[in-house]
Amino acid sequence: MVDGTIKIDGRTVPFEKGETVIKAAYKAGVDIPHYCWHPGLSAPANCRMCLVDVEPPPGRPKLQLDVLHWDAEKNDYVTAKKTKLIPACQQVCSEGLSVLSDTSEEVAKARKEVQELLLLNHPVDCPICDQAGECDLQDYWLEHDRTPKRMLDEPVHKPKAVVFGETIVYDAERCIMCTRCIRVSDELAKDPVLDMRQRGNRNEIVVAPGRELDHNYSLMTEHVCPVGALTSSHFRFKARVWFLRSGRSVCQGCATGCNAHLDFDPRDNTPYRYRPRDNEAVNGYWMCDKGMLSYPEAHEGRLGNALVGGEDSKLDEALEQAVEKLRGFEAEPGRIAIVLSAQHSCEDNFALAHVAKVFFGATDFFVARRKDGAADGILMVADCNPNGAGVTLVAKTLELAPPKPFSALVEAIGKGHYDYVVSLGSEVDCDANKSKEKLSRLKGFVSIASHEGTLSQVAHIALPATSWAEAPGTYVNAKGLRQEAERVLVPRGDAHPGWQLVVALTRALGFGVPWKTRADIHALLFPASPELVVPATSSETGPAQPLATQQEVQP
Repeated sequence: MVDGTIKIDGRTVPFEKGETVIKAAYKAGVDIPHYCWHPGLSAPANCRMCLVDVEPPPGRPKLQLDVLHWDAEKNDYVTAKKTKLIPACQQVCSEGLSVLSDTSEEVAKARKEVQELLLLNHPVDCPICDQAGECDLQDYWLEHDRTPKRMLDEPVHKPKAVVFGETIVYDAERCIMCTRCIRVSDELAKDPVLDMRQRGNRNEIVVAPGRELDHNYSLMTEHVCPVGALTSSHFRFKARVWFLRSGRSVCQGCATGCNAHLDFDPRDNTPYRYRPRDNEAVNGYWMCDKGMLSYPEAHEGRLGNALVGGEDSKLDEALEQAVEKLRGFEAEPGRIAIVLSAQHSCEDNFALAHVAKVFFGATDFFVARRKDGAADGILMVADCNPNGAGVTLVAKTLELAPPKPFSALVEAIGKGHYDYVVSLGSEVDCDANKSKEKLSRLKGFVSIASHEGTLSQVAHIALPATSWAEAPGTYVNAKGLRQEAERVLVPRGDAHPGWQLVVALTRALGFGVPWKTRADIHALLFPASPELVVPATSSETGPAQPLATQQEVQP
């Protein structure tokens, strides 16, 4: 909701009530340099990099300060006047406010001096710093300073490579005391484990005595650090950012569905890290440590090739064997059970559920899912599955009864109710050994899975599906918002999107599938709004800019 407009260097910028100048500028894509300010944290105004010149209302003089200015002709300091600049992170917007930023000589001079002050004791170790290539100090020096260091004295030396906890390593010499990390712990994690000690150029960040930086959002302290002071022990010295590419993904750690950037090296198709992708409707500007460290699952523990009887097989041969194992289910449609997956995308689940209802004559549907975890009341929820709500949506769209828990299928097989099972996914939320024992009694069991697990291990035939990072997919989070994860990585081995494997299996069984593309699936699954949409704003690629509109799925 727009409550008014201000002007920044003559450009009209809308604002909402209570917003500061820098927040309004950020949302409008106007860059005001800053270090300590972050859109998701409080504003201490301690870096002074965001100083701007606020024009007074008509009829009022501009505020000025008395300063001492060096006069080269007199070879002495003389009294002079200086415009009083205001931190943009503290100045609240009001209707008609006029601000000078890039067009003010006083502002340019102040930013240059702030930049020089921050670099007085900063080590020039950019070639070995993990922040090189995405460092605000580097960027702002090029933009606002570009002068050599004038101080010839030995810089102040501080502790280096200090281990704050399992995830964070701290270099005090690189720290510019923006206090973002302190505020992340205080305001986001609600765990004030970090603080600042000493004063002036002796300042450094410390951990509370007897503690470690071990809360659920410790990696967010590294994420918000504008320089190379805080580094992730998992990413540290692993890759150079200028070799990495990034894709828009959705975290698979829980039903929150945090928006994320998945950074990978295209030279070897390897993912190296997750970063939050700003989305105030879902995860704000944050991700939990569990989600941040889940990126290896995009390529680790994968089902890379088809399995027949637990042995590697070619995909075509596996499909032939699947037909043999499922032969006979048509005469007994009530003897086949279908397992959907809260881990797989809406497209994969819809494809299997649709062909099972229309061609297999199946009436009994179940859902495989991960076991619940711990919620923290911030971002982490108990449901550790990214698409449980998507499975419910698929069932509702196809007018199916809500899928039953996987444990109900295990019990039913034990009573002899089913002879055939076709499943998505690999993880189950009940006893794995009991599940394997009961599933081994089936005449035919075909699993379509992206990772090795209980279902793919016991299935007669396992078909390799792509992971969430290897194919575009739609996921519905706990709030009912549907979001798309882009294809980021090249599929490994023989992996194909799950819905394509469903099509291949259905055709091998002799049925003609009426849809052939992902767009066809969307036209059936989302008839009111088949277009793929996901909202996202990213401070990683510049000021926040909306990429698309978000769709809410009604339960």
